[in-house]
Amino acid sequence: MELSQIIPHIEALVFASDKPLTRLELTDLVNNALGFIEDRATPEQVDAALDGIKEKYSAEFYSFELREIGGGLQFLTKKEYYKTVALLNGDKFLKRLSTASLETLAIIAYKQPITKSEMEAIRGVNCDYAVQKLLEKDLVVISGRKEEAVGQPLLYSTSKSFMDYFGINSADDLPKISEVMMEELVNATNVMEAKAQQEAEAQQQEEQETENGADEIVIEQTEGEQKILTVTAEGELQEEDQPNNSDNEEEKEA
Repeated sequence: MELSQIIPHIEALVFASDKPLTRLELTDLVNNALGFIEDRATPEQVDAALDGIKEKYSAEFYSFELREIGGGLQFLTKKEYYKTVALLNGDKFLKRLSTASLETLAIIAYKQPITKSEMEAIRGVNCDYAVQKLLEKDLVVISGRKEEAVGQPLLYSTSKSFMDYFGINSADDLPKISEVMMEELVNATNVMEAKAQQEAEAQQQEEQETENGADEIVIEQTEGEQKILTVTAEGELQEEDQPNNSDNEEEKEA
């Protein structure tokens, strides 16, 4: 079967579907739609067609693209048009999560399948409310029981909606912990280097001001003269007596 026949049908199927379609589903649907018995589309041809569709819609003048998400393929608007689409949909698709829920969700995502007691051991606090909210928002599902544990507690894992919401195809697409820690370390190092550079520049400026000359401070003033405390470039203190100018001015006026 020619790719030119397959591509329009795949585009129509992905466009019309309200959920991501897997490659196997697309292959079966295309073959059933075209009705060819002898000349059926192969998985390799479907893969080639999908690559062509991805390349086609990656062009700048298309506002949407073909993405692998939630275990299948779906047309999604590009991130550059998020604000435009948000004006249409508003906040109805947003799942607002508290800090506790986000922390619990992160633990489940990276440690799944995991029991509630294991989550609490990591967080150090009770997770009942956070887990309940995540279940209500369909971001987490009960994936079974831990048979070898006492009481066979429930196991929790992320749901398909979680992958759709965060725009990933599987849990393997999550950023690695080592990568996150390395990025934080790099940022902390940059901050420390910038602070050290500022301190060095301030010290250099202070040394230059000291080299430019001595600083004078009036430490005592009497009726006829005033004493000046002078700090030399070598850091030595010197006292000098100078006549009081204000007295001279009074004498002139008199």
